Amino acid sequence: MSTESPTGKTPVSVIVPTKNEGANIRRCLEHLQWADQVFVVDSQSTDDTVEASEELGATVVQFHYKGGFPKKRNWALENLPLRNEWVLLVDADEVVSPELRDEIARKVADPDCDGYFINFRYMFLGSWIRHCGYYPVWVLRLIRHRLGRYEQLPEPPQWRDYDCEVHEHIMLDGKTGYLENDMEHYAYPTISDWVRKHNVYSNWEAVLYDRFVSGGDEEQVQSERSIGAKQQIKRRLKKVYLRLPFRFVFRFIYAYFIRLGFLDGMRGFMFCGLLTFYDFLSWVKVYERRVTQKAEG
Repeated sequence: MSTESPTGKTPVSVIVPTKNEGANIRRCLEHLQWADQVFVVDSQSTDDTVEASEELGATVVQFHYKGGFPKKRNWALENLPLRNEWVLLVDADEVVSPELRDEIARKVADPDCDGYFINFRYMFLGSWIRHCGYYPVWVLRLIRHRLGRYEQLPEPPQWRDYDCEVHEHIMLDGKTGYLENDMEHYAYPTISDWVRKHNVYSNWEAVLYDRFVSGGDEEQVQSERSIGAKQQIKRRLKKVYLRLPFRFVFRFIYAYFIRLGFLDGMRGFMFCGLLTFYDFLSWVKVYERRVTQKAEG
């Protein structure tokens, strides 16, 4: 595979999964014009996501999910005509800064690893959350595409329509490193957006709770060996944390005081309160599932 781009741009293929991302996709793609190849993998958006993506030069591919695996990102890695060895995975609400762009160009030209973790700056109500346990947040996003796939976490039937990997990590058959520059993540422009997303995430947490705290099956154990040392440590600590009684109370203390959330001012206080609410919501949904299963059984 050629190490030079026929377009004269950085020889990276970018994959952007979308569904009704009209509010975000232009900003995302405007910061990807340096990449040799950009795919928007869409799930039948009903807004202007497709039109905006094509206007900005991306190749739009429709993904029709029928349940099970592979889900969207793995499907894209396996089926898109990727002409570059390196792939960058970017969500529509994320932005590649000029500094990160230049560092990616240097790394793919002279790599010392097979994949690179990128640190994320979470933007909340217009500002970067610097504390609260949300910085640094490392995610493996730049990989030699033939060496990496997302782990396949179990999924109940009611999640059939949720077609994109959410909390899964990439399993990479190779050496990993860390980039110095950050990705900007505009995940929560409004409180309503935060609540909407975390209502979905708490359902996911409740579904996976028993399997996660028990240590999981061999498939999960194998995947955890392949997601990076920092992610392994984080998951082990989470298993301990999930067993704590009234853990949502500890979440606020940890995020606001131990992880210095108070230094983010009023936004930090609000953000830590929302994190506490999310943990409480996940906790009560686990209880709800057990009560429901007991009544049905």
